[in-house]
Amino acid sequence: MRSRTTVAALVLTALASAVTVKPASAGGYGPLPPVNPYTAATGTATMHGDTANSDTTPYAGTGASPVTASRTALQSACPTVTTGSDGLLVALCTRIFGRNPVVFLLDPADGDRLATLDLPQGSLFGGVYAYLDHENRLVTVDPEGNLLRIAHRRSPGGAWELRVDSTVPLGTAARGGVVGLSPDWRGNIWFATPSGTVGVLSPDGGVHTLAMPSGETVANSLSTVPDQTAVTTSHALYALHAGPDGVPRIQWRRAYDRGTARKPGQLSWGTGSTPVYFGPRDGTDYIAITDNADDEENLVVRRRDGSEVCTVPVVDGTEDAVIATGRSVFVTSTYGYPYPALPDDAGASRPSSAPFAGGLARVDIDADGGGCRIVWRSETKSAALPRLSVADGRIYTITVTGPTGSAAGMNTFAAYHYAVLDSSTGETLRSRYLGTGLLCNPLQMTGTTTADGTFWQGTLTGVVAVRRTS
Repeated sequence: MRSRTTVAALVLTALASAVTVKPASAGGYGPLPPVNPYTAATGTATMHGDTANSDTTPYAGTGASPVTASRTALQSACPTVTTGSDGLLVALCTRIFGRNPVVFLLDPADGDRLATLDLPQGSLFGGVYAYLDHENRLVTVDPEGNLLRIAHRRSPGGAWELRVDSTVPLGTAARGGVVGLSPDWRGNIWFATPSGTVGVLSPDGGVHTLAMPSGETVANSLSTVPDQTAVTTSHALYALHAGPDGVPRIQWRRAYDRGTARKPGQLSWGTGSTPVYFGPRDGTDYIAITDNADDEENLVVRRRDGSEVCTVPVVDGTEDAVIATGRSVFVTSTYGYPYPALPDDAGASRPSSAPFAGGLARVDIDADGGGCRIVWRSETKSAALPRLSVADGRIYTITVTGPTGSAAGMNTFAAYHYAVLDSSTGETLRSRYLGTGLLCNPLQMTGTTTADGTFWQGTLTGVVAVRRTS
């Protein structure tokens, strides 16, 4: 997903559509997480849509209608595709050759590249976590530990350009880059580093840090909602807040079952999940993660005060954050997913390899908030982290068939399909063939739905756009 590959690219083959099965029900999902005043619109501001990391969108997608697809070749893996008030797409990617982060400005009409800005080479996660702020600037951190705000505007000659609007040093703790970045409601910017440091950049430019306990590392982003920030380490889920002095403090810590080793299909030992806020009252009632229990991983749901709602065995293993809204949580299995490369400190998995079988499940919290139940399980073999539309009740993703037992097979012969699922049943409503191999492999990255219903999916080599047939 975030690495160099030597597998040769194949030609994107012609598209073919499947038949429509039946429409879905919107299902009464929501409410959406609170709108963060320091980001672009909810649903398109971050990799996971919003700073609560709900992986939902307020926009209706293509539904079960016939679709067309187009591809923008960028020679880069593109996990983060955002859009702001001007409608232009801003994608943070990692170049296949060189492994440096690169920002692309794309035309929403056809996906054409309008401007490009290369950033210095950093860690494996350098081209992953970022967000689009309320001024349509991409906010990220370079390998030297500088927070960058990258703006796009027209040059005097009329061409679009990307340039660094401001640079703020975050100090030695952020050297080498960060794995989490999110603003809160007071204008602080939170960041987390792989070594287990959480920091806060205050509006006045002050930087304050908090070291997690020795031996705890961070491999996923952090989540912010009003008055609380959450982060998972390799051992525990934390709820944090910044005091009046800007110093981050721990509200509570809850350990989870991290298992005895990393599983195949994961990038680190511990939870693969960024914490996700959701709930039926204000969109922040609960926090959900998955653990790393040996036999079957659990969905773990807690209340804002840290008390447990439920621990439910649900998938064999996952590297994906959950999708969550209202009282519903959707969990995707990545067990055995063959990434073409792993972080340097990933360590051996147990077992060393396994076939990628896929799987998706829906879990609902009881109306009284006292427990959870599994609503359905699906054998959907999702090669991407799906996105749920609360407007139409559909789940949008990219599925895979064919040889999926190795990275070579996934990047050469596997076939990829745009898929639309009914979130109330897990049934596939439409499946549309996209192509094979390297050009279409989404590497468990999540897609973005824009206001016109277009689904933008980052792949190992660029971005695919899926639209309703006009």
